Amino acid sequence: MAGHSKWAQIKRKKAANDLKRGKVISKYLRAIAAAARAGGSADPAANAQLRNLIEAAKMDDVPNDNIERLLKRLQGGDEEGSNYEEVVYEGYAPGGVAVLVYALTDNRNRTASEVRHVFSKHGGSLGASGAVAWQFDRRGYIWLEPNTEAAQEAAIELGALDLQESEEGLEIYTDPQEVYTIASGLKERGFKPEDVQITMIPQNTMTLAQEDAEKVLRMIEALEDLDDTQNVYSNLNLENVTVEA
Repeated sequence: MAGHSKWAQIKRKKAANDLKRGKVISKYLRAIAAAARAGGSADPAANAQLRNLIEAAKMDDVPNDNIERLLKRLQGGDEEGSNYEEVVYEGYAPGGVAVLVYALTDNRNRTASEVRHVFSKHGGSLGASGAVAWQFDRRGYIWLEPNTEAAQEAAIELGALDLQESEEGLEIYTDPQEVYTIASGLKERGFKPEDVQITMIPQNTMTLAQEDAEKVLRMIEALEDLDDTQNVYSNLNLENVTVEA
């Protein structure tokens, strides 16, 4: 599991500019609208998936005003998000790196074509359903800075499944359903989670040479830039890879 923090830090840095920031906000709002429809309620108290997405959006600095305006529209009967469905694409990047792409789309044919084009253009191959998903586990993820003994003890007491220490901070892995409860518990104890999310963690990682790893990263970035993409996960080991944010 170790090393997920590097992925998270790279994504945060890349999302810092205005163009990327706008895309991040747009993708969250689309996901929130779709979750409200899928869960049958635009009330976060009655829809756990919606509540989790809102918490994730706030952690990622999506303006609260944007979220509140959307919720009011949805609660007033707005059909925004009604045509979107989640689709998962699985395949391999150069070097045999496993890749999962989670998308929200109102047109499966368009999204499939765009994803397939990126895989092909960057030397990857799109596979069938189930091709690589078995190599990943769904987990809650929390990143804390700094890494202290008190933070570790608090995370364990609150129900963390696993901890990974580093000089930069502490990675906390949880049951997906418990991640935001544990993050709130940490806040109540005076800790400040830098990143909270539900993610897919590879069971094993692949180590590539710098040049080959860069090819994979270029493909992942191209997939993330697609309008319909929500998240991209891979089993590439970034520990010894130099990445420009």
